[in-house]
Amino acid sequence: MNNGILYGVSLGPGNPDLITRRSWALLQSDKVWAYPIRNPNSDSYALDIVLRAGLPLPAQHMSLIFPMTHDAQKLAKYWLQAAETVIERLHRGEDVLFLVEGDASTYSTFGHLARTVRALDESIEVETIAGVPSFNAAAARLQMPLADVDDTIAIIPAGYGIKTISHLLDEFDTLILLKVKPLLDEIINLLAERGLLAESRFIEKAGSPHERVVHDVASLQGEKVNYLSLLLVKNPHRQRGEIIRGCRKKTASDRG
Repeated sequence: MNNGILYGVSLGPGNPDLITRRSWALLQSDKVWAYPIRNPNSDSYALDIVLRAGLPLPAQHMSLIFPMTHDAQKLAKYWLQAAETVIERLHRGEDVLFLVEGDASTYSTFGHLARTVRALDESIEVETIAGVPSFNAAAARLQMPLADVDDTIAIIPAGYGIKTISHLLDEFDTLILLKVKPLLDEIINLLAERGLLAESRFIEKAGSPHERVVHDVASLQGEKVNYLSLLLVKNPHRQRGEIIRGCRKKTASDRG
């Protein structure tokens, strides 16, 4: 018997309309659904996207615990448990769809699962289905282009700290800060000091029924926000260095 295939099925950040045709087709097949939860009593945000799309929960489905912690030993334990649960199905020849909000290649639990499954059995085939990341959906919702012409973009979790964020504001035209909840007040203070509050936008649960957009970012000072929130920051006055244009076709004036 051949092994099943493990799929990372990207669902977009919350709006079911952003599920790709490839993911939609897989979800309507007879494959096993697997989805992440934080603990045994929590709901799955990824599963909720699919259910709001109108698809019924199949008979073959399973939740996998991926706790919210930075404890490496605890994480490794749960990654292994999840991988062993999935690999049992794969060894039966069943395909498994791991449901992922956003894009499965971008800050996703699917990467941990896929690596652990392959470490247990390198013969397992893994396929990642591309999706819409939260920051792309947020930029479209806000009508705020992430980059024009030669603009540069940095995407980081805000947990890297204020010093790193301040440095990146000098190096990039657009800064995307993910998971801003723990440092939001400090970030707001930094943006105020840098004169960038007017160039910043906040969005929470992009694309979901509970989406919230805040243009006046300073008004969030002291407020507790959802884990699934981000900031888009533009720095229109950044000093740029020389751009090497070796990949562009030379004009007559360039050739002299």
